[in-house]
Amino acid sequence: MSERISTPREKSRGDEEPVVLDDDATLHAMGYPRKLTRRFKAFDNFAISFTIINILSGIFSSFGFGMNAGGPRVLVFGWIGVSVMVLFIGAAMAEVASAYPTSGALYFSAGKLAKRHKGAWSWFTGWLNFVGQIGGTAATGYAAATFIQAFVALQWPSYEPTAHQTVLLTALIIVLQGLANTYTVQLVALLNRISVWWLLIGLVVIVTALIVVPDHHQSASFVTHFENNTGFTNGLYGGMLGLLVTSWTFTGFDGSFHMSEETVQATVNAPKGITRAIGYSAVTGLILMLALVYSISDYAKVAGSDAPPVQILIDGLGLGTAKAMLLIVIGAMLFCGLANLTSNTRQIFAFSRDGAMPGSRWWHSVSPRTRTPVKAVWLAVACSVALVVPGWWSHTAFTAIVSVNVVGLFLAYAVPIFLRLRLGDEFQPGPWHLGRWGRPIGWLAVVWILLSSVLFMLPQASPITVDSFNYAPIALAAVLLIATVWWFTTARRRFQGPVSYGRPDEVAAMDLI
Repeated sequence: MSERISTPREKSRGDEEPVVLDDDATLHAMGYPRKLTRRFKAFDNFAISFTIINILSGIFSSFGFGMNAGGPRVLVFGWIGVSVMVLFIGAAMAEVASAYPTSGALYFSAGKLAKRHKGAWSWFTGWLNFVGQIGGTAATGYAAATFIQAFVALQWPSYEPTAHQTVLLTALIIVLQGLANTYTVQLVALLNRISVWWLLIGLVVIVTALIVVPDHHQSASFVTHFENNTGFTNGLYGGMLGLLVTSWTFTGFDGSFHMSEETVQATVNAPKGITRAIGYSAVTGLILMLALVYSISDYAKVAGSDAPPVQILIDGLGLGTAKAMLLIVIGAMLFCGLANLTSNTRQIFAFSRDGAMPGSRWWHSVSPRTRTPVKAVWLAVACSVALVVPGWWSHTAFTAIVSVNVVGLFLAYAVPIFLRLRLGDEFQPGPWHLGRWGRPIGWLAVVWILLSSVLFMLPQASPITVDSFNYAPIALAAVLLIATVWWFTTARRRFQGPVSYGRPDEVAAMDLI
């Protein structure tokens, strides 16, 4: 099989209107039969990445860290700068998604774009993506459980959350999200559509309340206020750490890529879903960030609280209204985890279809009733719950395990972008492409991923103790070590990268739909 589809649209890169390819023909030309139902429209594809990015969940979870690592200056201007860089990453990924619209997404395109060692590039990208997504599902569920218990404690002050209760509640949340993903893709699409409006309406409600209700707001110049309470004396270093607030929020937009095989006109709608999700999240997130920053009353009190954004809501809106706002945030977190699990499931389905996972024949099977990879759903659920279990004994242990989430995902994003750049003019773009801007935008994306990955792995608080140590480098090293040993002992002999099930006419006959 040729590694790309040769079509007339490759000769007309300057056309203003892209030529949209037949979805099934594109999939067949890449060597795969159609097994999943194409029920995701353009809005649905956008919705899954927008929901996973989830500005309410991301900002409310990390705002307190930013208050102590740079303060308003880094929270606001860092958000703007990093959002632009993430948009470059998304645009570069979108160009690849248009060329290779498959559920395999990152690992598939890495295998196809590599000139040599295709299997190795695909293998390591796939496992970084897998571990990053599993960690993301676990971390999002844990955050939702934590905020739910915070709400309960506000409602009933006698309630005292424990580590055991948090773990059990997290496991319950993930299992319920697994049940939702077990049913038809129409249900998942519906829930993602609801999540978009939940996020947007919730944003309007929270921002309007923070503008109208509080008696006092900070002056316009407060946005330049700088704080460094990280424990490190170097203010520049503290401010650089604050950039992670935005980076932590902007993850998971590869979800649109993973849903390609269930999206109509995927060669255009998947890349549009990626870039639109990032762009809309950047704008709406900036609005929310400004509303929270200007509503801070007592900086020291808020920065020192267990949940600074919640404290801002209590101080400015009163306890009763703050609890109502907190319910909006909790709902957003639950939607985020649901969408993240959906994306995770499709990556497992595709990775298994190419024989890269133990028990691959089992995990890439599709339910004849729902046309969803049900077994892959429950593998994702089981792995995510397994990552949460160490939190039963130690929150530090849980944090150490899931710390590979963001850095693993961004490194997986970098690989196909880098390989596309290295391929140069040999890269055959899809209908959605960046034209002459593809290479400069791609290089900016790769450079930023490398720089931000360094930040992800640096110490984030001083003094460095067992509890404050950043375990991301250790977690990443453990993942890479296991993947490397596995590769050289057995995997390289059986996994050569994405496989082809035959010629287009042959795989078309294998379609299950």
